[in-house]
Amino acid sequence: MNPALEAAPLGGRGAVLLRGAALIVTMDAQRREIVDGDIVIHGGCIVHVGAPVPVASGTQVIDARGCLVTPGLVNTHHHLYQSMTRAVPGAQDALLFGWLETLYPIWARMGPAEMRVSAMAGLAELALSGCSTSSDHLYLYPNGARLDDTIEAAREIGLRFHPTRGAMSIGRSAGGLPPDSLVEREAAILEDCIRVIDAFHDSAEGAMLRVGIAPCSPFSVSRELMRDAAILARDKGVRLHTHLAENEEDVAYSLERFGCRPGQYAQDLGWTGPDVWHAHCVRLDPAEIALFARTGTCVAHCPCSNCRLGSGIAPVRAMRDAGIGVGLGVDGSASNDQGNLLAEARQAMLLQRAVSGAAAMSAREALEIATLGGAAALGRTDIGRIEAGARGDVAVWDMQGIEAAGSWDLAALLLAGPMRVRDLLVEGRPIVAEGTLVSTPLAPIIDAQRRMARALAG
Repeated sequence: MNPALEAAPLGGRGAVLLRGAALIVTMDAQRREIVDGDIVIHGGCIVHVGAPVPVASGTQVIDARGCLVTPGLVNTHHHLYQSMTRAVPGAQDALLFGWLETLYPIWARMGPAEMRVSAMAGLAELALSGCSTSSDHLYLYPNGARLDDTIEAAREIGLRFHPTRGAMSIGRSAGGLPPDSLVEREAAILEDCIRVIDAFHDSAEGAMLRVGIAPCSPFSVSRELMRDAAILARDKGVRLHTHLAENEEDVAYSLERFGCRPGQYAQDLGWTGPDVWHAHCVRLDPAEIALFARTGTCVAHCPCSNCRLGSGIAPVRAMRDAGIGVGLGVDGSASNDQGNLLAEARQAMLLQRAVSGAAAMSAREALEIATLGGAAALGRTDIGRIEAGARGDVAVWDMQGIEAAGSWDLAALLLAGPMRVRDLLVEGRPIVAEGTLVSTPLAPIIDAQRRMARALAG
């Protein structure tokens, strides 16, 4: 008799068995790919991956035959509120600074309700693309909006969430880019950072919610706030995030205003290290890449947004070869304008090939960036992989549809499709089932989003 079948049954009430997956991409240390495998999740954790084992009565069974199973994808950079302002005329064909100047006055009219609904819509869209964990960079708080609004939304959708308390403090009258109506006093910013960390941050293994500190960018906050934010984050044991070297305008601003490139500016103010991840980094030069590699600083790569805004192609191949931890981000849905993390993985792969040749990045490497890479950027060792002891965050992709018909290899997920997940589990809890969001009704979210967007359009 098979010794595995003589073992004590796994699972039981509250457990989940994914049975008979055509292929499991584990992303474990050996990068195992398991054919015709089972996964058992119990108590929020994966307890078995591999050959069939006996399971206790009461275990929920999900039929994964004909499916590819991957770790849940990890989104390392987003502005969820921007899902309320997709395809805005006047911003569709602008570079970053012009795009921001068009949208700032619209965002200034948002409030708590818009922040909550846009976050729910953005997180639901991510879930349907196989994303189980998302960060969010919220750096403006008009009309009484708070980070709490997005945290409430994430709890309802059910994704693992890394919100960051962003900020802008240098308005147009002081030489910054945002209108004065959207900036805050720096003392108030730091006070609210302390409030949200104390109220919401969870440093425990398997945490569903971790808070970071994230001044918006070098062109919208002072040197003092950047430095004080880094000191506060390290005192509180939370991570640091901001935009850096996004395009040539960004670099030119740094050179003119600070007399140095963005990487040097970050280093001078304490913004390098293994507790820091920067968004974009399209225009890092070789010295800055070496700096990030040496200090363990991570990068959130946002390929679709970088294309949409004409920012350029980030040197991801050079970053990875240097040893920099790189994750993926969809960025805001006003600059993408989608929120599909699998599409970002495909785009990342294609852009590196366009620059450096067909062998520059494989589908497997792009999927690794979308899972393990994202986990590393967020400082997580408990997600991004499928093995015993990891959290029960898994995505099930139906490879029997027209998109993957005729495919020979798992690379079909990025090279062909599907682009929408069949099932998504977070902590073993169903968020998407049979292609439908099940954690909360989707139709009311869409209706509210459309109504509020029409009101903003005036």
